[in-house]
Amino acid sequence: MNINDIRKIGLRLKNEISSHSDILNNHASLGKGASGDTTHPIDKLAEDIVYEELEMLGEPVTLISEECGTREIKGGGPRLLVDPIDGSRNAVSGIPLFSTSIALVDGDTVGQTKIGFVVNLISGDEFWAIKGEGSFLNGSPITVQQDEVFRVIAYEAQIPKTDIPVIMPLISVFHRARCFGSTALDMAFLAQGAVSVFVVPSLSRSFDFAAGYLLIKEAGGRVTDLDGKEIDGVEVSVNRSTPLLASANEKLHRRAVEILMRRGLNAG
Repeated sequence: MNINDIRKIGLRLKNEISSHSDILNNHASLGKGASGDTTHPIDKLAEDIVYEELEMLGEPVTLISEECGTREIKGGGPRLLVDPIDGSRNAVSGIPLFSTSIALVDGDTVGQTKIGFVVNLISGDEFWAIKGEGSFLNGSPITVQQDEVFRVIAYEAQIPKTDIPVIMPLISVFHRARCFGSTALDMAFLAQGAVSVFVVPSLSRSFDFAAGYLLIKEAGGRVTDLDGKEIDGVEVSVNRSTPLLASANEKLHRRAVEILMRRGLNAG
């Protein structure tokens, strides 16, 4: 499987998802997916498209997805981590900002991600990264912010009451703060230089961030947990595993970690 195979899946998704307004606006719950989150009709439609495309491709692969969990195709093979709709709440609420995230992992850990792909299902923008070859937006190379200015911080807060106080000391030093509602797009925006730092204080799952992880790394940025510890060894699965702190460069990252650690010491 290569980037062109994955882009073909993304093309079908962006062509078909936007045309199903009846499904997009359907708040109905289809129960809980393998990750434990609510599955909406739009999530199921997107995952079905991914699965159909993989079946037609005919290559051995192990699909790990938010809805179906783990499913072997043609006997299984390299892991394909998929979040069919990253930003489901945006999608069903009518907020036009959500994506599909796909990561090809040749091994058991996030650090073994070979290809990361994120497609903005509204704008059609495609972000992808190939290990050792760089990151791209619609085919053009991208890089992270190069200076040390705290311009824009993006964050996700699964439980605002507890999450936001943890990261407020960091948010408060930025010129602007944004909560887009799609981790994959947050990380893609950082990779292209639009965001300086991205933080998620709650535990995230590997299919939420594996593609974005590679996008940022290949664009020159850093991705760790909130203490600055590497996450390369995080196991790929449907389980929540680690909080996230991503920065455009080493100096920004070091300052962000220091601010969060000071907050922890003061809270203690």
